[in-house]
Amino acid sequence: MEVGKKEETTMSQVSDMIRKMFKEGDDKRDEGLTTPDNVERFDDIVYGSNPETQSLDVYRPKGVSGTLPVIISFHGGGWVYGDKERYQYYCMSLCQHGFAVVNFTYRLAPEHKFPAPLEDMNMVVEFVLKNAQKYGFDSDFVFAVGDSAGAHMLSIYACLTSNEDYARTYPFGTPADFRFKGIALNCGCYDMTVNEDTLDSTLPLMKDFLPEEGTPAEYRKISPVNFVNKYFPPVFLMTAEDDFLRKQAPLMADVLLKNNVPFLYRYYKDPYEKLSHVFHCNMKLPQAHKCNKDECEFFTSLIHD
Repeated sequence: MEVGKKEETTMSQVSDMIRKMFKEGDDKRDEGLTTPDNVERFDDIVYGSNPETQSLDVYRPKGVSGTLPVIISFHGGGWVYGDKERYQYYCMSLCQHGFAVVNFTYRLAPEHKFPAPLEDMNMVVEFVLKNAQKYGFDSDFVFAVGDSAGAHMLSIYACLTSNEDYARTYPFGTPADFRFKGIALNCGCYDMTVNEDTLDSTLPLMKDFLPEEGTPAEYRKISPVNFVNKYFPPVFLMTAEDDFLRKQAPLMADVLLKNNVPFLYRYYKDPYEKLSHVFHCNMKLPQAHKCNKDECEFFTSLIHD
């Protein structure tokens, strides 16, 4: 028993470090930010059995009635960190472009192993479909955004809703006939089997995230590039010059191209500002607002197709 405890403590040291480091950065990033005057909030709605780990906020443009297209945000954080509070300002920036936005907290590793976050995403999709009338969601136009680990898991979930063979390898089923109208994959990782230096800081977290701590079979299963097909939703695919995962975006772009999936590939660079990993979440950067505007315009173009 004592040996097991020691192994568990050693295993989660990386996660503990990530949580501390990311929190310090996010606290500084969001210091002084407040809810915009033109956003209406519905906070702390429980969608699962645990209000601490399975709750969500809904944001709507204030004073706008009727149904709106909806964006679900799958937050990042290295599979071990994050919650809806850390993503509220980013999500409200999307809301300001005319969308209802669902910002949710999900279960994290190492306390909850894969596929727990995907099970939670599935419950959030079910929540959106079941509560469309209550919150004014247009269920014909459900979009999603994800960044970093959130982009990774969102792309897996999009495979679940578009690849029946892949979906059968999971212990839960997605809502019948559900498919995102479009998704945005921001600064994500999509192939965990490649031998590249950009994954050096990512793979150690797999010991906390995966039930078997990262076998070849597990790495293949969580690499969405292996399961994208022609039914995968249209994609806004984004990275930036100083994103440490920037080499992963072309891997996804190649697969989308091979499967004839519509996508818009954006590589952000600024001569005066270092645009690093998930820069678009920093609402103090004008470049973040530009990126989020581009993202929302991509979604709007799919509504009017």
